[in-house]
Amino acid sequence: MAGLVPMLKQSTLVHLCFAISFFTSGLIINTVQCVLYLGLKPFNKRLYRTIGYYLCYSFYSQLVFLADWWSNTKLNVYVSDEDIKYCGSEHVLLLMNHTYEIDWLIGWMFCEKMRVLGNCKAYAKKVIQYIPTIGWAWKFAEFVFLERSFEKDREIIGRQINEIYDYPDPVWLLLNAEGTRFTEQKHEASVKFAEEKGMVPLKHHLIPRTKGFTASLPYLRKKCPAVLDIQLAISKDSTVKPTIFNILNGKPITAHMCVRRFPTATLPESEGEAAAWLQQLFREKDRMQDSFHRHGNFFTDSGITERPLFTLHRRPATLINTAFWVVATLTPMLYYLMKLLFSGEILYFSIGAGIIFAFYMLMVKAIGMSKISKGSSYGAQQQKNGGHSPDHRPAGTTGFSESAKDK
Repeated sequence: MAGLVPMLKQSTLVHLCFAISFFTSGLIINTVQCVLYLGLKPFNKRLYRTIGYYLCYSFYSQLVFLADWWSNTKLNVYVSDEDIKYCGSEHVLLLMNHTYEIDWLIGWMFCEKMRVLGNCKAYAKKVIQYIPTIGWAWKFAEFVFLERSFEKDREIIGRQINEIYDYPDPVWLLLNAEGTRFTEQKHEASVKFAEEKGMVPLKHHLIPRTKGFTASLPYLRKKCPAVLDIQLAISKDSTVKPTIFNILNGKPITAHMCVRRFPTATLPESEGEAAAWLQQLFREKDRMQDSFHRHGNFFTDSGITERPLFTLHRRPATLINTAFWVVATLTPMLYYLMKLLFSGEILYFSIGAGIIFAFYMLMVKAIGMSKISKGSSYGAQQQKNGGHSPDHRPAGTTGFSESAKDK
């Protein structure tokens, strides 16, 4: 029996069943979102957003279940007693390093435990909104979708921030200031840019793009009380690499996160000073990451005040929600698929096999979209124009917005 559970967790058939349940539930949730978007939002925006919170939670928490319950992934959070009081009780802008394939999922684990998972939002590429299930859910949930043209995006950022920070419950909005996930190739381009501009090169991060942050700040001051800096680290010596594939195979990962709260009122008001503040923040984050990899903690030689450890325990809500969707979706889906496959008719068999193949490809594509990418644009302008500025467009991508190519 002890060997059966790991074998089941690594079974492609079991993974396929989860994919069928996840994507089918996503389409059901998208349908409900669409009906509410057309029939409720024009008349009662507050109620639409309240219901939307639970719909998004029901969808996202199935992925949190994979981390919390399926793989037994652990999250250690370092945060001051004062800052933890605010977590989950106010609107915030999140600034997080974009280092790992699963950093978005670890972030969702933290958000779920702070009771804000259903209201997690992010700056994302506009094309994401057209992706079935996850993209459609984000569209109805009013994510900040960027054109990657700064003049257009400045207007979009202002309009969307005013909208989402009107939500009745706390909203956490993620801005990945590095603009893309860390790879060695992108890091080389970042270091080269820093050296050319007389800036301090970062060892564990890319030079942040500041325009998205500085464009957001004037609107944040009106409705968002704080910025949360999230520094995520996973030991390089870990035998289990932080990948979606390992999570899906039930392999546990231990992640460490340092959380620091900065009241919005204390941030610089001018655009230049705000940009300098963000650059300084990333230099601090780089020292924290270096300290973690050298000493096993964020504080030994980073110059950052040590914070106490909070071990956040998994909640049964994600388990119950996922079990509900597995029963509600797999029971009818598998019944009708078996009828098609064993009907004795070539046409019906082909339809059943085609549906299974489609779900399998959706699963493969979803895993691929979170892999560390070589196809991002960081450094592309340098090659094209002979010089690169990380501020040529607003920052802000998510784990689902990278291309499917692996490093």
